Amino acid sequence: MTTLANSPLSRTLLAAGLAIAGTLASFSATTTPAEAASARYSAKLAAAVQAPAKKVVNGVLWNCAGDACSGPVDGARPINTCVQVVKAFGQVSTFAGPKGEFSAEDLQRCNAAA
Repeated sequence: MTTLANSPLSRTLLAAGLAIAGTLASFSATTTPAEAASARYSAKLAAAVQAPAKKVVNGVLWNCAGDACSGPVDGARPINTCVQVVKAFGQVSTFAGPKGEFSAEDLQRCNAAA
């Protein structure tokens, strides 16, 4: 007497189910870092830079042209990144990240800490 667990059809269905689950897991693992990599900070400088500038801030490349600067999210706390941007490019009038724009109090802390 053969059981259902030993039938070739059940083994095939089990293998197919595991393959589908593995594929879904790999898709979710590969799309999450891509979304994180696209997350960016933006800053508006109080005084525009003379010429377009590029500097490494917290290990990532920031680009500034005029009074607009942007750089990828670097893993540091947003206030720490803001302070480093101020040190590299000068005072900021706005600073925003994936979670929104800084409040007036946060901007004051950022500009004062640099």
